[in-house]
Amino acid sequence: MQFSETVTTPHSSTPRKPISPMRRLYLQIYLTFLGIIILFAALAALAWWSTHDEPENTQLLHGIGGILSEVLPPPHSPVEEIASAIERLGKRFDARITLRTPEGRLIGSFGKPLPALPPGRRHSGWMRGPGPGPTFAIALPDRRWAIIKPGHAERGERAVGFLAIIGSLMLAIGVGAYPLAKRLTGRLVRLQDYVNNIGAGDLSVRVEVEGKDEVAALARSFNRAAERIQKLVTAQKDMLASASHELRSPLTRIRMAIELLAGDKREELRNRIARDISELDELIEELLTASRLDYVDEPQRKEDVDILAVVAEEAARVDADLQGSPAMMQGDARLLRRLVRNLLENARRYGNGSPIDIEMSSDTNGVVIRVLDRGPGIPEAEQERIFHPFYRRSGMREGVDKGVGLGLALVRQIARHHGGDVICRDREGGGTCFEVSLRETSN
Repeated sequence: MQFSETVTTPHSSTPRKPISPMRRLYLQIYLTFLGIIILFAALAALAWWSTHDEPENTQLLHGIGGILSEVLPPPHSPVEEIASAIERLGKRFDARITLRTPEGRLIGSFGKPLPALPPGRRHSGWMRGPGPGPTFAIALPDRRWAIIKPGHAERGERAVGFLAIIGSLMLAIGVGAYPLAKRLTGRLVRLQDYVNNIGAGDLSVRVEVEGKDEVAALARSFNRAAERIQKLVTAQKDMLASASHELRSPLTRIRMAIELLAGDKREELRNRIARDISELDELIEELLTASRLDYVDEPQRKEDVDILAVVAEEAARVDADLQGSPAMMQGDARLLRRLVRNLLENARRYGNGSPIDIEMSSDTNGVVIRVLDRGPGIPEAEQERIFHPFYRRSGMREGVDKGVGLGLALVRQIARHHGGDVICRDREGGGTCFEVSLRETSN
């Protein structure tokens, strides 16, 4: 059996528009800005919390420890006296002060007691403390430890101020980055919409060039490419239409000449010429139909079509057996009739004279038409290739009745213009089954 497909971009019912990657690009850019801000804040906080004492500060803290030992009562003084001295120092320096023994036992505190030093600590310096801001551990000459956190026990203004600055910076950059990212990617989104329009067949679309950056350069390149494509496609379409028109004129003259030779004894020659003319005429019609379908995604003429009636009329032409129930759908009746006729002609031509069966069914999803024969069948490896334009199986180029090579291609093109498709598979018990699905049904 011999089959083919139209030279056209595959069509289907109006596809569900996918979420455009461009519509998420602005979020990616915006989140990148936010990520940088968060990373900056984290690094700043890490630097704040992990700052260690510089060598020159060690001597200063050692000196402060000596002064504190002179100001504070000796270790064996009454607890009330030590607590009073700690309170005076805390109020004077506006700091939380905790005094502990070398073992970490609490002696006294101004404000909430600060945590004890980790075991093994021997030298004065910075230590981790509660809340924001630095905490210092100062070793006294009498081996006691004074743990000091600058700022009032309830405030920590400096740390809070630092965090407030970081937070304000994050907020300002975050708010300012959003419209920048949106504006940048908005032009890309519009550019993609224009590309989609060209893919849908509207070659007249052009992009509005905005700005003078790389995106604007891309828009200008797109416009140049679109203009070039439109010129090429228009020239090809005009050439095809003109060639088809010009071919029909000599064909008409040849047909008239054959009629004038009606009394000629060379009947076989006249019949062969007539068949060749009919084949050329059919090829021209198929090319013109395929060319028209190339530039639309769905039927331009839509009407209520009684599919069963169309199939029954075409089945009667080739004496095919039809089984099915009535079904209505919106579509182009002329194209749907061509679809059915091409399938039946294909079965008649390559079914080796076997009976042709047609099965038709419908549901809420659409209409399914199956054309079956008991011919030699088609190898599985070629069941998709037969829909390629002008594809001929081995051994099919020779012979008297070999068709024009666009029949099945046009079937697939028409099916996809009506929201469906066509597939080929083996028929149970031998032969071939072509199944067409049509999805644009009416209620």
